Amino acid sequence: MSLKRQTNQKKYTRLYPKRDSAKALSAGVRAPDFSLKSTPDQTVSLADFRGQPLILAFFPADWSPVCGDQMTLYNEILPEFQKFGAELMGISVDGVWCHTAFARERKLHFPLLSDFEPKGDVAQAYGVYRKSDGVTERALFVIDGNGLIHWSYVSPIGVNPGAAGILAALETLPAKKKPKSQKEAV
Repeated sequence: MSLKRQTNQKKYTRLYPKRDSAKALSAGVRAPDFSLKSTPDQTVSLADFRGQPLILAFFPADWSPVCGDQMTLYNEILPEFQKFGAELMGISVDGVWCHTAFARERKLHFPLLSDFEPKGDVAQAYGVYRKSDGVTERALFVIDGNGLIHWSYVSPIGVNPGAAGILAALETLPAKKKPKSQKEAV
């Protein structure tokens, strides 16, 4: 890890030293439904993704060094997520205009959802809102096609959690049953 990155992580951890959110939802729990703005005129809901895996990447704030690195990493490996039929959504309490500028600057090819108003409502439902700081935890959820949380992880706020946990969780999702062909049915 570069010295600059270590310094940024230390500064970020000093700004947000302790976790005061409730416990993150764990595997086997039904994912709370949500409906959040992805652009000023478009809304995305959990129900839009029934039948396919969904990755929710909660992050504290656009423009922070760790968040920028994390979202850029996910953008680079997005094709790996898509091999599992999974969609990726980033979620923070930033507004849609901030997300739009951040996504454009970072050339992100996945939606950033705004949990802006009521502030942190969805993050609270998932147990990953830092009320004292007014930001979300750095938390990851893999939701299966039935809307159940398959895997979750809360990273220290100043640390990029990477993608290994997400990929491992996607690999352990039950495979969709393919309809039998007429030859197999006989």
